[in-house]
Amino acid sequence: MGLAIDQMRWDYLYYYYDQYGEGGLKRLLKEGFSCENNMINYIPTVTAIGHASIYTGSVPALHGIAGNNFRLGNKMVYSCADPTVQSVGSNSKAGMMSPRNMWATTIGDMLKMATDAKSKVIGVALKDRASILPAGHAADAAYWWDKSVQGYVTSTYYMKELPAWVEKFNKANRPAKDVDILGIPDGVTSTFKMAEATIENEQMGMRGQTDMLCVSVSSTDIIGHTYGTRGKENHAVYMRLDRDLAEFFNYLDKKIGRGNYLFFLSADHAGTHNPNVLRRNHIPAGGWDYKATMAALNNHLQQKFGVGNLFNDIYSTAMYLNHDATQKAGLDEKAVKAEAVDFLKADSQFVYVADLDNIASAPINEVVRERAINGYCRGRSGELLVIQRPNMLPYKVSDDYIGTSHSAWNPYDAHIPLVFMGWNVKPGQTSTPTYITDIAPTICQMLHIQMPDACVGNAILKVVE
Repeated sequence: MGLAIDQMRWDYLYYYYDQYGEGGLKRLLKEGFSCENNMINYIPTVTAIGHASIYTGSVPALHGIAGNNFRLGNKMVYSCADPTVQSVGSNSKAGMMSPRNMWATTIGDMLKMATDAKSKVIGVALKDRASILPAGHAADAAYWWDKSVQGYVTSTYYMKELPAWVEKFNKANRPAKDVDILGIPDGVTSTFKMAEATIENEQMGMRGQTDMLCVSVSSTDIIGHTYGTRGKENHAVYMRLDRDLAEFFNYLDKKIGRGNYLFFLSADHAGTHNPNVLRRNHIPAGGWDYKATMAALNNHLQQKFGVGNLFNDIYSTAMYLNHDATQKAGLDEKAVKAEAVDFLKADSQFVYVADLDNIASAPINEVVRERAINGYCRGRSGELLVIQRPNMLPYKVSDDYIGTSHSAWNPYDAHIPLVFMGWNVKPGQTSTPTYITDIAPTICQMLHIQMPDACVGNAILKVVE
């Protein structure tokens, strides 16, 4: 079973350690094997990519999920949007989702193939992308939250109607209409309750087959974005996570048997501290008025080439070239990009500026360059990348801003927990560098099944040996 904690920094394992109970995260660290130097090896570090990378063992360049949103053809689309399917469990558009935009297979897909589809693979999360992408293409089901009905839904990609047990669960656990569980600790509890109900009603791990449940806790991310990495709200959600995880472990021990299940915990990304908090501690931090930068860039390029709006979209810190405009005007796109790079290099906000089609030969720090190459999905990602100075968010930050975000290459966004526990896992830890892409091949090696087909990671020897 995989558990992703959205926006969980690695140091949260220890920041609240003395306040955790004995049965949750403390148990995980004591009984499990922790990879203490586990990093994300691509940019941008965002939710959809993180969940895809954990379970494919791959990177955006190869699995195709270039962001929470990315360009398909001439328009920006949502990572899991699929207009060919319909919602199941509601009449809203929340269920018009599938994994079809992801090119690669997942751990669950390989498990399905290894057992001739006898294994069950199911995803559970409040966020749709955090359930759909981990579960993969061949999943039996993926369930996510639809605020319009205050319950879990799915799509016709998986089934025509909700199982009776899901409808019963929704009815018994429906919050009040004005309660948004995504942004409060109750969202954590709801996720674990749904995970337990899935195991119970689908008899996962109780049928003489290896099954896989992919769970993601989303509320930690919403609370982090809203309130930052410190404060009572963040404390409350991690205390709830610890409590609910302990109860979930107890459930697994009773239903599956202690030592009979293989469990890992990781995160899709981490998150930086609030810039205003950092500045109060004399640490350089801030934001970026990307709209002003885009406007200045397009104005400069219009003066140079006589065509306006040559860069017309941005995601994280990657800008998209307006191919319709360049082609209509008969412009040399290489010349346009080269001029844009030269213009942006004069801006002291940026450590590096690069045309991603040529970044392999650019004079950029090796670590940053590799992560940029891994994150560049040609045709889906923006072509022009800027790298900001540390602790600079990719949007404007006001003096009263208390939230935070993520997407950078830096350790505050890229250093995430990775702890294995349970079946055939010996307690311990390592500081040897590991990567988000190593999770899938490690699990597959332990199960003696083939790794996913775009996997670029390696099995972690200290876990599998």
